[in-house]
Amino acid sequence: MKQVSKAFLFLIAGFLWFMPIPGLAADSTAVFTVNALLRQITTHHPVARQAALLSEQAKQEIRMARGSFDPSAAVKVSNKELDDKHYYTLWDNVLKVPLWVGDIKVGYERNTGPNVNGENSTPTQGLHYVGFSLPLAQGLLIDERRATLQLAQQAQALAETERVKLINKLYFEAAKAYWDWAYSYHRWRLLQEGSQLAQVRLQAIKERVIQGDLASIDSVEALIEAQSRLVSANQAQVETQNAALLVSNFLWRENNVPVEIPGGVVPSMVGTEIEVLSPAALADLLETAGQQHPELLKLEVKLNQLDIERRFAQNKLLPKVNLDYNLLGKGTTVGEGWLQDQYFRNNYKIGASVSMPLFLRQERGKLQLTRLKVTSTQLELTQRRRETQNQIQATYNDRLQLETQLALQEQVVANSLVLRNGEQQRFENGESSVFLVNTREMNLLNQQIKLYELKAKYGKAKYLLQWAAGRLTEGN
Repeated sequence: MKQVSKAFLFLIAGFLWFMPIPGLAADSTAVFTVNALLRQITTHHPVARQAALLSEQAKQEIRMARGSFDPSAAVKVSNKELDDKHYYTLWDNVLKVPLWVGDIKVGYERNTGPNVNGENSTPTQGLHYVGFSLPLAQGLLIDERRATLQLAQQAQALAETERVKLINKLYFEAAKAYWDWAYSYHRWRLLQEGSQLAQVRLQAIKERVIQGDLASIDSVEALIEAQSRLVSANQAQVETQNAALLVSNFLWRENNVPVEIPGGVVPSMVGTEIEVLSPAALADLLETAGQQHPELLKLEVKLNQLDIERRFAQNKLLPKVNLDYNLLGKGTTVGEGWLQDQYFRNNYKIGASVSMPLFLRQERGKLQLTRLKVTSTQLELTQRRRETQNQIQATYNDRLQLETQLALQEQVVANSLVLRNGEQQRFENGESSVFLVNTREMNLLNQQIKLYELKAKYGKAKYLLQWAAGRLTEGN
């Protein structure tokens, strides 16, 4: 009966070592994948929602800039009375329509009274006018309102690159936290199984001590090992709980309600499978990064904005030459009599103005400062482009190295399992000791933990490579 009990205990020990991880049992737990985490982030995370607002903000900036081209209507009335004497009444109505170059205006004015200035006098029925204002030098190719609109349009592209940058960073940080949690969880489960196995072995050794097959000191050795593994398992459990809390930082529901990972939810190692990236795929990744990386696009947009500022500053070097022309007519009926041959030569008001600073120090300083900013940004773009390419290459090299390490580590685990099983067989035959069995078993446990560590690093490396290329998405 005692021999049956001893064999039964060792059979349980072996079964515990090879049994599946209880936390992954489909009937008692729910598996939470990294892709599910990223989908949750896309829908509900405040930073992701904030990033989506950047494009809308840029659209409103464009709307504000286009407001400079909105038509405007103005009415001006001035009346003077003193000692029951009427001096004058001045009344002017004008509709101004800004164009891409210059302005068009349509108006009606009627000024009455004995003291109206001669240049402001109008016929009794009033005076209508249609005219335009046209810059002939400064402001002809670009002016402040056109520059503002073009800068706002570039700001929309800048907002899009900033949105992609924020989402990329958010995804990457979430993926890192997830793989840390996945490693901590599987490490804890392995240590927990090792602790359970040590407890079973302790009972089996106690049985053999009672039978006289082993010395009492062997039970002490087994007890110390069981206690040590229990401490490690408990510590790993706390670390797993803390790692899950860090992942919970990325989980939100609607209305900004935070979510914590329930106790029955466990991480998955799906995504750590070796996927060899060919040199052609790497070349495509490098090319795409050079064209679509948000950091590079951001600098290119900045260069476009500086080019607009440079053209505007360069235009400021020209003199201000403005031409104003107004076609006049009596009364309120616009266009009456315009078909007559002499009308355009006898009913108009025309004017021109010319002004220019003598030294242009402010204008020349602004232009030179803008040119220096352009040069500085071009140099920064060149350096950032090289850093991006090298970062992608370095990340790719790390990923290749991890693939090699994973393949080797799987072999190490398999060989360690053979050693452990052989040592346990020798121990059962009385040819080994508890110390050697524990040593082989701890070596196997450590190698399995290292395998999970490498898998977690490989999972991070996949996301790191896509993040370095600037195109990290949910499916990575």
